[in-house]
Amino acid sequence: MRAMSTPKRIGFFVYDGITALDLTGPAEAFACATLAPARGGAPRAAYEVVTLGLSRRPCVSESGITIVPATTLAAALPLDTLIVPGGNGLRRPEINRRAVAWIGEVAPRIRRVASVCTGIYGLAPTGLLDGRRVTTHWKFAADVATRFPKLDVAPNKLFVKSDRFYTAAGITAGIDLALALIEEDLGAAAALAVARELVVYVKRDGGQAQFSEPLRFQATARERFGELAAHITANLARDLSVDALADKMAVSARQFGRQCHVNFGCSPAVLVRRLRLDEARRRLHAGAGRIERIATSVGFRSADAFSRAFEREFGIKPSHYRARFLSSTRESR
Repeated sequence: MRAMSTPKRIGFFVYDGITALDLTGPAEAFACATLAPARGGAPRAAYEVVTLGLSRRPCVSESGITIVPATTLAAALPLDTLIVPGGNGLRRPEINRRAVAWIGEVAPRIRRVASVCTGIYGLAPTGLLDGRRVTTHWKFAADVATRFPKLDVAPNKLFVKSDRFYTAAGITAGIDLALALIEEDLGAAAALAVARELVVYVKRDGGQAQFSEPLRFQATARERFGELAAHITANLARDLSVDALADKMAVSARQFGRQCHVNFGCSPAVLVRRLRLDEARRRLHAGAGRIERIATSVGFRSADAFSRAFEREFGIKPSHYRARFLSSTRESR
């Protein structure tokens, strides 16, 4: 754990029509992080989470949850990090106008400024993101790019860092962003401890796609075949032959092959290969060990077989892919 002697104050802007999970997900992540205890003492909170409203009047989220701001924008204490969650309320002119004016005024005095999901509609009008690479929820990426042409919108990233500005895809990606900020402050071990506390399935880096390969297959499948992609992804190093998967689905091998084409538009072998390579790509992003180990962990018999399959699928060797990603990550810091 990196040395951090006092808690850092994280401010969340709240308003009527906020998306509750864009607030509560990252807020809970910061609340779980702790500082090393003083000798003989108990662990201390690493962050002070503060909600900031246009007034102290309770706000009502899109889902009907009531949120009471701890303080107002005008009375806000100094912040280490400001996070602007998304929500349809931020696109209302009266809220947006006041939020943009306040953010533009205080941002120069804040170490980190971030948006989650459509929170970017509160940051972009300030001009602070002009010329920067950003992201948002995939449903709003085209609109953001049209409204704010000076932004370089990456429509399929979980989150993007540009100097001291961060933008996230939203919803669960807000948790991924919070974990990345915690890792910056306290180190990887502390961020992983928070991820375990939140029962996060996997700590994802910002370079990953918003719409994962397993989810894409699940979205196109019918009825019980919708869970097949999840089963394969959870058992990549096991027997995923046609016979084994047909037994899992309680159909004949021939029926299984036909159903794969109907539900996923490909053969069982292609389905398994794509899911194995998608997970391997994620592990390369995360720097998860040697390439030989990654190859066997996702079900390839050898590193050579894995390398050939990876290059056929993505047009680049795994070693070059990892080097390119790590290089771009260092350049963005």
